[in-house]
Formats: sequence, C-alpha cells, structure tokens
Amino acid sequence: MTTSRNKPITYVAFLRGINIGGHKPIKMEALKEAFALLGFQNIKTVLASGNVIFQNGARSPIAVQKIEQVLKEKLGHEIRIILRTLTEIQRLADSEPFKQVKITPSTRRYVTFLSSKRTGGSEGSHRTPEKDVDIAYFSETEVCSVVVFSHTRQTSRMMYTLEKEFGRDITTRNWNTIRKILNG
Repeated sequence: MTTSRNKPITYVAFLRGINIGGHKPIKMEALKEAFALLGFQNIKTVLASGNVIFQNGARSPIAVQKIEQVLKEKLGHEIRIILRTLTEIQRLADSEPFKQVKITPSTRRYVTFLSSKRTGGSEGSHRTPEKDVDIAYFSETEVCSVVVFSHTRQTSRMMYTLEKEFGRDITTRNWNTIRKILNG
C-alpha cells in the first residue's frame, strides 16, 4: 500500500512474546533479515522486545500471515504479529492518552495493541474487574493502561489481567518503547 504519491508507508510490527526470560530467543539481525526477505526496506529494530519499523513500497496490502509464516520458517518460532502504521502510532501519541495520569516513580504506562477491532463498548477509561490495572484510555484497537507498582502489583499480574479482559491476541509495550519508536 502506498500513498497517492507512491511514497512507501512506514509500518511498525509488534511481535508478541519474544526474548522474554529466554522464551523465543531471536537475534535482531536475524529478524531484520527475515523482514528483508519479504521485500521490505529501511528495516530497523527497536529494543530486543520485538519492535520492527519498516517500509513497504508495494501497492498491495501487507499480509500479516505471510510475515508470520516467514518468521516461523526462518527463525523457528511461531510468532504473533500486530501491525500498525507509524502514522497510527503517532496519532495515538498525539492523543495524549495518559494526560490525566499522575506520574510517580512507581507509575508504569503501557499500550496494549489488539489484533482486531474490539466490538462493543466505547472509548473511555475504567478499572479492570480485579482492580489491579487502571485503563487510562481504550479504543477499538488499543488499550492504554497504568499500573502503580508495589510488591503486589507487578508486570506479570498486569499481563494476566489484560489477557483475561481483552484476549490473548494482544501485545503490550511500555510507553517509553512507543516514544523510542516515534523518535526513530
């Protein structure tokens, strides 16, 4: 897919569950090579948590399943991918989803990307039923959550709560990672 001026579109692929505690270890250079095999250009990885920025100059839409297939063949792991354009990521950041959040040294902000549009509900904020994750903002495709960490509130518990509420076809990134992606 390209713009009317045939400029390549910049995408961000968020890979779910790689390089976490020795689970699905993948070298970033191998990841870049796999994306290059698909004909993508200007490929860049951001951190080792599975964030790939790339451009697609082709006129056809990107098939996420094709990327997942190549990653399985070349890297030996089934890896779920959630794809967004860099423009969509910038639009999310511009919306300032955490503007109402009081930030403390224990505050962590996260964005959870949903693989498909959520049905029902509307944009807004709420607290999860377990009351351990505050949802600062949610839309059809993203959930922006806040956790104030303590000895009882940790990342693994937050991930469990988000998966329980939104399903397993999600992937979550720290807000600082999103800013690194945008700062390229």
